[in-house]
Amino acid sequence: MEILLPMFVALLLVMVFSARKQKKVIAAQQEMQDSLKPGDRVMTTSGLYATVADASDDTTIDLEIADGVVTTWLRQAVREKVGPVVEDDEELTDGDTDGSAEAELSADGSAEDKAETKTESGAQVAPPLEHGTK
Repeated sequence: MEILLPMFVALLLVMVFSARKQKKVIAAQQEMQDSLKPGDRVMTTSGLYATVADASDDTTIDLEIADGVVTTWLRQAVREKVGPVVEDDEELTDGDTDGSAEAELSADGSAEDKAETKTESGAQVAPPLEHGTK
C-alpha cells in the first residue's frame, strides 16, 4: 500500500506535465495559423508546399499551389511556415567557377575533359512486377 501512493503521484505528475506541454504546442500552432498573411510559404499537413494567396477568412485560407492555381483549405490544414523557395539555375562544381569545362592535354597530346559529368538526379525506377509467376 505504501508503494502505491508514490507511484500514483509520479504518474499523476507525468500526466499533468504532458498535458501542459500539449496545450503549449496547440497554442503555438493556433498562433501561427492566425498570423498567416498573403505571400507566406507554408506546408500543409498532407505535405503540400504552397504560398498563401488570401487569409482574410477565419476558417479557410486560399493557397496557391502552382502559378495561377489557387485552392481553398481549412486553416487547420496548415502545419508550418517554411522559408521562401530559392531557385538556383546554375549549379557550380567546386573547382568550376564559370561553368565551363576545362580541357587538359595528356602526354600523348589528346585533350581530356577535366569537368565531371553531371548525372541527372532522379528517382530510380524499379523493374516491373511479374504477376502470376513464381
